[in-house]
Amino acid sequence: SGVPLGGAPAHHGMFVDPDFPAEESSLFCDYTTPLPKLLGDVTWLRPQEICKQPQLFPDDPVEAHPKQGILGDCWLLCACSMLLKNQHLLNKVFPPEQPLWGDRVYHGEFRVQFWQNGRWIEVRVDDQLPCVNDTLCFSRCQSPRAFWVALLEKAYAKLHGSYERLWAGQVCEAVVDLSGTIAVRWSLKGTESSQQPKDSQTQHTPNGMRLSELSLELKERCAISCCVHSFVAGIPELGQYHAMSVMEWTNVTTTTGEQVELIRIRNPWGRRSWNGVWRERYGPSCSQALLGRTAEGEFWMDETEFQQEFDEVTVGCPLSETGHLQSIYTGSYLTHSHQIGGRWVKGHSAGGCRNNNTFSINPKFWLKVCERGEVLLSLLQYGHPEPPAEGRTQQHSHLQAIALHVWKVPDGDSLLSPGAMSPVVSCVPHAHSQEVSVFCHLQPGKYIIIPSTYQPELSAHFTLTFTCRINR
Repeated sequence: SGVPLGGAPAHHGMFVDPDFPAEESSLFCDYTTPLPKLLGDVTWLRPQEICKQPQLFPDDPVEAHPKQGILGDCWLLCACSMLLKNQHLLNKVFPPEQPLWGDRVYHGEFRVQFWQNGRWIEVRVDDQLPCVNDTLCFSRCQSPRAFWVALLEKAYAKLHGSYERLWAGQVCEAVVDLSGTIAVRWSLKGTESSQQPKDSQTQHTPNGMRLSELSLELKERCAISCCVHSFVAGIPELGQYHAMSVMEWTNVTTTTGEQVELIRIRNPWGRRSWNGVWRERYGPSCSQALLGRTAEGEFWMDETEFQQEFDEVTVGCPLSETGHLQSIYTGSYLTHSHQIGGRWVKGHSAGGCRNNNTFSINPKFWLKVCERGEVLLSLLQYGHPEPPAEGRTQQHSHLQAIALHVWKVPDGDSLLSPGAMSPVVSCVPHAHSQEVSVFCHLQPGKYIIIPSTYQPELSAHFTLTFTCRINR
């Protein structure tokens, strides 16, 4: 069950949310984005005032996909693809059997749940939505009659304090907030490691895996997105700092007999933004068949183009209906989990990263592995000196840059000096994320795990979670 966050029903008529009113205070926070251009133009309308016979979800699943408006929250919309692939997660975020338009008990209130600080919390909103010229101005569904995306976006904006706070974010954080899973991301480009401190090596593709090596079953259930961090030379249509969803892979044969993998990508802007060269290599019937499988805003790329044009990939690990996480590397369900809390305390146990000679004073955790197996280590930080109270939101501006390292303790050695040897596993570089994680295969033995902030002398609470599969 979720923890409710604000809102009380009005005494007469429709529900009006006093904590997130249909006013400018819900739209803007610091007026630093292009959003204030809308000042004075926004009206707030309920779905039945926007169209006839509104729906939460459309009858055609293709029409349920999100389409971006003038708010820069493509990172949130990419995470929505995981919900559309997993009905049990969609039911968790949107609890079923809520009163809808046309129902006798409908009164304009919706409940949406988000995963925050290791638990589900409930956010209640009214269904007054921001519009310009009687049309939704922010995110919407492909179907103009479906409103699940607009309502989810409003609840997420309330969670963060305003719509403007959703301008620019990380896909991995939205994936976690909408599912409670672990998000893995990696770079598709090389790094100039000589310009980085020794504590900031980048894991380009986790465990050396290429995106194409994901199993078909995982591809169908994962939330997979790709993003560009800057304008691509000569290809401005891909945009800057823009995230898109990976929808499908397929193997095709070129006119020369070569087997090539094509990737279907959805641009939340809702328009095709890439022509590429792939069609030149295939027969007309093959090209037409592939184009027939694209919906509005979708396009095909071959894997070589994909690696060249995008900078980063994010994958949300599938979750079973019983809440067990599935590894994207082995396909195994990790069914056993253990959590332990800790904290960095200024002047006592806040040693910072490995670049600091105070690193060894960071909190240490011992792990005994009895048989070789896959382990997921995740580090969740709380952005305030105290874990958030009931219903309290977490603002990302308070998050520290965090990471964790794992050392194998030599047999018979109980006093390991972390500076004397290299870690066997590292989750680096330090990231300003609420949670960082790493999958690894560990041999039997004893290990020491050290979580850290990048800067020393910073206090914060955290939770360290060990998740694995135990074969019995």
